Amino acid sequence: MYDYLIIGAGIIGLSIARELKQKNPNSKILIIEKESDVGYHSSGRNSGVLHAGFYYTSSSLKAKFTKEGNEALTKYCEANNLKINKAQKIVVAKDESELETLKELYQRGLKNSVKVELIDEEELSKRFKNIKTHKLALYSPTTATVNPNEILSHIKDELIKSGVEIRFNTPYSSIMKNNAKMIINCAGLYADKIAKKFGFSQYYKILPFKGIYLKYTKPEHFINTNIYPVPNLKNPFLGVHYTITVDNEIKIGPTAIPAFWRENYQGLNSFKLNEFLDIILTEAKLFFKNSFGFRDLAFTEMKKYNKNYFVSLAESMVKSLDKSGFNQWSKPGIRAQLLNIKTDELLQDFVVEGDENSVHVLNAVSPAFTSSFPFAKWVVENYIIGKS
Repeated sequence: MYDYLIIGAGIIGLSIARELKQKNPNSKILIIEKESDVGYHSSGRNSGVLHAGFYYTSSSLKAKFTKEGNEALTKYCEANNLKINKAQKIVVAKDESELETLKELYQRGLKNSVKVELIDEEELSKRFKNIKTHKLALYSPTTATVNPNEILSHIKDELIKSGVEIRFNTPYSSIMKNNAKMIINCAGLYADKIAKKFGFSQYYKILPFKGIYLKYTKPEHFINTNIYPVPNLKNPFLGVHYTITVDNEIKIGPTAIPAFWRENYQGLNSFKLNEFLDIILTEAKLFFKNSFGFRDLAFTEMKKYNKNYFVSLAESMVKSLDKSGFNQWSKPGIRAQLLNIKTDELLQDFVVEGDENSVHVLNAVSPAFTSSFPFAKWVVENYIIGKS
């Protein structure tokens, strides 16, 4: 009999196992993963950005966990000689209408005790010669990039050494719940489906969105820091931006294209008819009602399959750019975004449900990778210890 059965070996499942082992080294933990290794889905297809924590209102869990997570993962990488690129970040405005939101992000950063700075065009040009903004830009010195798969593999190895058992190629089956005192559901794209078997996620459903990046393949570097547009704060997507990877590669993206089944990465791979029908009906309803601007989002995002249009969105943030350098699509990822089916709203903060028998991480969207260590600590202390 295991003390804990964790479903899913993504960053959240691994981080919760790590936290449980730190709290009680003698605990018996089994992690099951339907794939053959860690990092097959959201965690391993992550952009690799360690966010600073200025996007979110101070009352949100995201604000707290992003700031703490940035610090924790930076220290973890440094302590274990894992790759990290402290490339920083600039958020730029395209016109007068975006200055208010830019200032709002600055105020949120201050309230969240995150290092942020508002700089004018002249100062921006001195520090980052090729970046373009309208009047003001937001500078984030603590934003960095990492290699998600390297971190996942390192945590996996640590867990195995500490006595955690990990079984790959092992999907969850209801019979398994008899083998553990507590089930911890970190199944990502399928977390809602598993939660329903335990009586949870009654009003929630995972809605998948496909994210794709375009890589810059020419040797010359026209930027050396992450560049983001001012986001629409009404939805959880940050818009097409520049990411500088741990290996100093430049990529732009991601898209937030509505997907038609949960693992709708490429072609008809992993196609499931029942998922397709269920999701297409949900998306049709959202499209008709234009809930949270879904219709506008769908039209805008679908246009990004056109490479020229996609690159043009990034082009507006820099003074000069060789567009022909963006000629390689990256491996697509799927964002598991939780939808409230009663209100037709996207949930923008972490959502966890559970009781003394099971805990279900239903919404662990961006910046879940950045937030993983403090979020895991919070889940363990509030939902697991004392209930198992």
